[in-house]
Amino acid sequence: MSQKSYDNTPSLFLIPTPIGNMEDMTYRAVKTLSEVELVLSEDTRVTGLLMKHFDIKKRLVANHEHNEERNKELVKKYLEEGKNIGLVSDRGTPVISDPGFEIAKYVIELGYNVVPLPGATALIPALITSGLDPMPFTFYGFLNSKESKRKKEIEDLKEIRHTMIFYEAPHRIEQTLQNMLEIFGNRKMCLAREISKRYEEVYRGTIEEVINQISDIKGEIVFLVEGNKEEKNYDDISVIEQVNMLIEDGMSQMDAIKKVAKLRKVPKSEIYNQYHK
Repeated sequence: MSQKSYDNTPSLFLIPTPIGNMEDMTYRAVKTLSEVELVLSEDTRVTGLLMKHFDIKKRLVANHEHNEERNKELVKKYLEEGKNIGLVSDRGTPVISDPGFEIAKYVIELGYNVVPLPGATALIPALITSGLDPMPFTFYGFLNSKESKRKKEIEDLKEIRHTMIFYEAPHRIEQTLQNMLEIFGNRKMCLAREISKRYEEVYRGTIEEVINQISDIKGEIVFLVEGNKEEKNYDDISVIEQVNMLIEDGMSQMDAIKKVAKLRKVPKSEIYNQYHK
């Protein structure tokens, strides 16, 4: 089902907020917050300070993992009355690793518009300053807080060849990196803390080198780890498996077929026929 975002029908606006520096707020985000009838907020105290800074007075309703389900009726009521709603998280772009997904999905199911605004997010600034390959990348978010489950997640990510981006709490970051060192080996990485804030810092090096620099680190953390750079051995796998591996690494099907043909020194048509037989 298609959606025309700007058809003047009642809508839910997903509004990014600053991740540190108030100047990260866009003109459009300020204007939209000023125009909506209701603002759903991860923490009304945090959003209240933001709105006071920009001299905006709107009804604020807390929206977090414990009450998101209950807020659906309120959202439906406002939309049915022809009113627009804004949704924000404490910092950055809502829905990603923050509350908001259930409300956004519900509004879509009701047939109303969900309009995303571009704006502040921590993962992209961390990526472009990391010195690691920017494309392709995989954004994972938070790993599990329980070590046994976290190690299983890291094992599942071991063969990914993209740059990987994670969020982590300060009190867990050293243990998480130790887990990665154990499972991934000593890969290149980058850790950024307090992006766009006064005490912004970026650490680059191997996992081992970064671990040795971050004792008792504080603040909001984004870290990136390079993908698996080991050359894969295709001697004992079929054409189909080899093509599928390259597709999983981000290639299109045709590019993967061309690559396999080149590696095996056979005509592309031969690989194509084997893959599609």
